[in-house]
Amino acid sequence: MRNLLFLIFFSFLISCKQPINQETRIKEDVTFLASDDLEGRQTGTKGEKKAASYISERFKELGLQPKGTKDYLQPFTFKPKTNPHDEVKFDVNGDGTITGNNVVGFINNQAENTIIIGAHYDHLGYGGEGSLYRDSIKAIHNGADDNASGVAILLNLVSKLQAKNKSNNYLFMAFSGEEMGLLGSNYFVKNPTIDTKKVSYMINMDMVGRLKKDSALAVYGTGTSPIFKQTLKSHNSKFKLIQQESGVGPSDHTSFYLADIPVLHFFTGQHEDYHKPGDDSEKLNYEGMELISDYIFNIITDLDNNGKLSFRKTKNESEETPRFKVGLGVIPDYMFDGKGMRIDGISEEKPAQKAGLKKGDIVIQLGDSTVVDMMSYMRALSVFEKGNSTKVVVKRGSEEVEKIINF
Repeated sequence: MRNLLFLIFFSFLISCKQPINQETRIKEDVTFLASDDLEGRQTGTKGEKKAASYISERFKELGLQPKGTKDYLQPFTFKPKTNPHDEVKFDVNGDGTITGNNVVGFINNQAENTIIIGAHYDHLGYGGEGSLYRDSIKAIHNGADDNASGVAILLNLVSKLQAKNKSNNYLFMAFSGEEMGLLGSNYFVKNPTIDTKKVSYMINMDMVGRLKKDSALAVYGTGTSPIFKQTLKSHNSKFKLIQQESGVGPSDHTSFYLADIPVLHFFTGQHEDYHKPGDDSEKLNYEGMELISDYIFNIITDLDNNGKLSFRKTKNESEETPRFKVGLGVIPDYMFDGKGMRIDGISEEKPAQKAGLKKGDIVIQLGDSTVVDMMSYMRALSVFEKGNSTKVVVKRGSEEVEKIINF
């Protein structure tokens, strides 16, 4: 009798178990993807495969149809570049030295057009060429902001879009190989698992986990379709939007823009932990991530009945970027929209630190050149070579401070 009562009670507990609220799992997803167990999720490693398996299981749990070439996975094989200026060549025969995996899921609303929502999930492993960490001891680069944050918001959007906004289909894609040169997105565009001529637009999220107190949110690609700017404005009540028209930038949206697809890329800015071991899950702004997810969902909802969006080419701002032989050793605040170039971080043992510059300083003059924005700062920097010295003037609070920089 006692065993029978226990079984009845246990069955009652199971029947009363609450369904999982998928929209509250952002922190859980980041914490797993940015854990030491995944060893930095470098493309081709066991950690990347563990991450791909986790994302595949989440896609399945969320009810997405597999849309890879092997269930949810789309493997791609390549040989690493020996010359940084060469283009990576994919190996269709599978004889390359590294294999990465895109993870691809689909909501099929039987609609004419499809919206692609993407975020890369790979990172730097224990460092390597992309790392800004200068200690001789290897350390795991967990990449919580870069880019477990984007994947977590992507998964959150899956839960929001199930059975809603059904005028479009949705393809959700977690890319690998981004840190090695946008490889996963490039491969998908060249080897799509859907008809890309029916893609209305693409949304990319890369480093969306550190919304700052000023609520600055950068959105790139706003000029790639005529409707984007007004749509972004009409749903914005939470953010200080910093918009850039160009569809070309250092993330996966570029691959789709180059295929004549309108793109929007969301970004909360760089920070001192960028490409360093300190980019950990406890440092993220999870409330800010939820706000960004809601904002993107509202944009998608607004565009639901607009059909296939028209594409517009934009000026490639990166082609105008001056080349320079030296650097100050600072992380610029790309979200700063005031006059000058605000410093968001200082690298150890570099000219800026040795000169006494500080985080928060705003560079307003470098040498003989006035600095009014990022482009004028780079132009000013491009004239110097190693061994040169010059003055730099920064605004520090209400004061102007002059220092000598030795390159």
